[in-house]
Amino acid sequence: MDSKTYPIERRLLTMRTLLALVAWFAAITYCLHLTPQVNGQVSESEISKLAGEAAANRSAPPEKNAPKPGLNLLTLAVQGGFFMIPIGFVSLIVVTFVFDRLIGLRSAKIFPHRFRKSLGQFSRQLEADPRLVYQSCMEHPSAAANVVKEVVMRIGRPTPELEAAASESIQREVDASYANVKWINFAAAVAPLLGLLGTVWGLIRAFHDTTQLAAGQNRADFLAVGIYEALVTTLAGLIVAIPAAAAGQFFESRIQKMYARIETAVTELIPRFEMYEGRTRFEVIGKELAPRDVSGRTIVLAPPVTQKS
Repeated sequence: MDSKTYPIERRLLTMRTLLALVAWFAAITYCLHLTPQVNGQVSESEISKLAGEAAANRSAPPEKNAPKPGLNLLTLAVQGGFFMIPIGFVSLIVVTFVFDRLIGLRSAKIFPHRFRKSLGQFSRQLEADPRLVYQSCMEHPSAAANVVKEVVMRIGRPTPELEAAASESIQREVDASYANVKWINFAAAVAPLLGLLGTVWGLIRAFHDTTQLAAGQNRADFLAVGIYEALVTTLAGLIVAIPAAAAGQFFESRIQKMYARIETAVTELIPRFEMYEGRTRFEVIGKELAPRDVSGRTIVLAPPVTQKS
């Protein structure tokens, strides 16, 4: 990565991290505000009240046109309990890094169209001027430009060494692009596990509460409520995991496709530098590329002819 663009990337990452922390704090505060205070014990009065309501509902005649209450996602999220908080945090991770990769994996940052067109023109020439190639890299800062600059800095060495430098540079850029995709894949793996853990804990509490009922009370109705509330965390985990898995697969495919194009373009460009092998090398002086012979003495070449777009 270019030294000038590194501070910018670091500031952008810091801003995204702060945004995620603020959103996480807001979500936790919201959940704690909505979550009812429960002491974890079922009192005798509550058990009697539930049993009385169940008996009244069984004895009451059914109404033909009585509306049936539907499911409220917000109410279910509150009833999911404590495990909805880490699942919510994982969802924030997914949203943050999906947004980050949508910005970071744009064509303008990986392989700009004008730079790709410029490399194509250099590849169709019998001999490419490294100074013009370097100038094009400076005009189109991107991951592809970083790879090409690594190759240009080694012009004059054997062709296999140029190809190895290109492969190493491409691998570094792939690792940098894939770094935040790993967090999305991590969220896709851990979200359903958190949901399953919450469900198991909810089932344990539901069965434990039914053992506290008095003899003769209907345990089926009481247990049904506990089970459907316990399954909320599994639903939430799957809601987070499925889009995260799809997004991770999408970004991985995009990374592979774009860097395969870069590798093809660089492979076609390298043979255009064979005339300099063992004769001339190049080094950066200021903002320009200066040639020197193999003994280290700076030489003077004709001024580069500006390439027509």
